[in-house]
Amino acid sequence: MKETLTLIPMGESPRLNALLGQALEGIPTETLTPEEFSQNALAGRRILFLIGTDEFGPSPAFYAMVRWFRQHTNSLDGAIAGVVVDGQSELYTKCAGRTLVLAANLAGCLFPGKPLVEGTGSLYNQHILAKNLGLTWEETYAHRIRELAQRVFTFAPPAFERPRLLMIHASDNSRSNTVWMGREVLKRLPAHFSCDELCLQNGTIQDCRGCSYTACLHFAQQHTCFYGGVINEDVLPSIEACDGMLFLCPNYNDAVSANIMALFNRLTSLLTQRDLFDKYLFGIVVSGYSGSDLVAQQLLGAMCFNKTAMLPPRFCLMQTANDPGSAKTMPGIGERLTQFADNLVAVMQQKS
Repeated sequence: MKETLTLIPMGESPRLNALLGQALEGIPTETLTPEEFSQNALAGRRILFLIGTDEFGPSPAFYAMVRWFRQHTNSLDGAIAGVVVDGQSELYTKCAGRTLVLAANLAGCLFPGKPLVEGTGSLYNQHILAKNLGLTWEETYAHRIRELAQRVFTFAPPAFERPRLLMIHASDNSRSNTVWMGREVLKRLPAHFSCDELCLQNGTIQDCRGCSYTACLHFAQQHTCFYGGVINEDVLPSIEACDGMLFLCPNYNDAVSANIMALFNRLTSLLTQRDLFDKYLFGIVVSGYSGSDLVAQQLLGAMCFNKTAMLPPRFCLMQTANDPGSAKTMPGIGERLTQFADNLVAVMQQKS
């Protein structure tokens, strides 16, 4: 059977409909609506979600689809997908993308790096790339849709014989529920995994100063950046050398910690030299009260949408635990840690 790209449209988007013929020319496609979903209808497919939003955001039907994925947690096993969100205003496109991708990912879907293409109402978000390509904003939008569709259609997840995993955190090792969970996952990995732990807490990590692209490129060519320091000496070389990254993210005011955020921003230096398309992204998020899904969305937004790392199926383990050591006593925690470790192994070695 010839493989096709499955289009799943949701919401009104006349502009997107007008561009699809050009953007998808030569790619065999079929269309599946959410009304046709079933437990096994989406498994193993290559999917392009086409989301239209109006000035108030996605339609109620969009949230019904997200809810369906949350209810059917194996419905996207083996699927590979990308997302196009076409908006009628400057707002809500990124939010819709993050919401959909997290729900689909937890239902088993893999997303290659940079899996989201947004068309804001004005298309101003295309203007930098349009200038670089010598195209109009609309032509650039169509170009990006086509590039994403082709990547989803041809994507082959890499497998590693001796995977190199880098665990990154910025937590107090003696008190952190998140660090305990991360180390428990590492204990459950096979001996042929090479695992390194990198703590950002003890180094002086300054946030990105917003250098011009040419200045950033100049420093990056010297394998440093304006600030230098621990990120350039230890962190960026370790990320460049690994096959997968495991971020440990305790919830700080519904966001990652300041040091983790600084790392996200400082990664620009590395990305001027090479992308992270060949690296898997995993995460463990611990919240004292609630909001782990918000932090997971921030992590995937920064590292997958922006910094190009792959988002493997069920990339994130989320846990609510407040008092130091309380994660250890949570019901079913051992089984959940083992399942997460087993999934990590299956992803990095591509074993069913």
